[in-house]
Amino acid sequence: MISILQIPLPFVSLILASSSPFRKELLNKLGLDFDVVSPDIDESRKVNETPEQLVFRLAQEKAFEVAKTRSGFIIASDQVATLGDKILTKPHSHENAVKQLEKSSGNTVTFLTSLALLDTHTDTIDTVVEKSKIVFKVLSAKQIEYYLQKEKPYNCAGSFKSEALGISLVECIEDNDPNTLIGLPLIQLIKMLENQGIDVLSQSTDLKD
Repeated sequence: MISILQIPLPFVSLILASSSPFRKELLNKLGLDFDVVSPDIDESRKVNETPEQLVFRLAQEKAFEVAKTRSGFIIASDQVATLGDKILTKPHSHENAVKQLEKSSGNTVTFLTSLALLDTHTDTIDTVVEKSKIVFKVLSAKQIEYYLQKEKPYNCAGSFKSEALGISLVECIEDNDPNTLIGLPLIQLIKMLENQGIDVLSQSTDLKD
C-alpha cells in the first residue's frame, strides 16, 4: 500500500550545484535548508551548439556531476548572454569588459538562464531555459569606465550585474522573473519543487512510501 508521508523539509536533501555566490543568495530567499557543492565540468561550447542548447546541457551536466557523490534533489543552473548570434561570456578582465559593453551599447542583449532539478532517487530531471531581454542605453566611454571601476563585474556574463549599478546601463528589461537575470529562476524552481511534492510555503514535502 502506498501512503503519503508529510516530512519536514530539513529532512529532505536539497543540493545547489553551483560555485556562484549569487545563486546561493537567491536560493536563500526561499528559506530552505540546502548544501552547496561546486561541480567540476568542462563548460566549452560544442560545435554547432546553439546558446540555448549550451545552457540546457550545462545545467544538466552540473546536476549529474554532483549526483556522483550526493543524493537528493539537485538544483543546477547556467547562464549566457547573447548579442545577435554571438555569445558574450564572462569577461574575466577589464579590457574584455570594456569591449563587451561597447558592443552592447544601444543594442538588445538576451540572457539565457537554464534551470535543472534532478531527483537522484528516480534519476529524473526537469530542465527549462528562461529568457531575459536587456535593452542597453547608448553608453559613453566615461560611463562604461565608471561602472566597471565601481562594480568590477568580470565574473558576470556580458559584464552585466543587474542587482547593482548595472541597472543604470539599461533602458528597459523584459523578464518574467527578476531573479532569473541574477542567475536562478526562482518562480520556475518553486513550480519544479511543487511537482516533486515539495511545498516551499509550508516547508514540508509529500513523499510516497
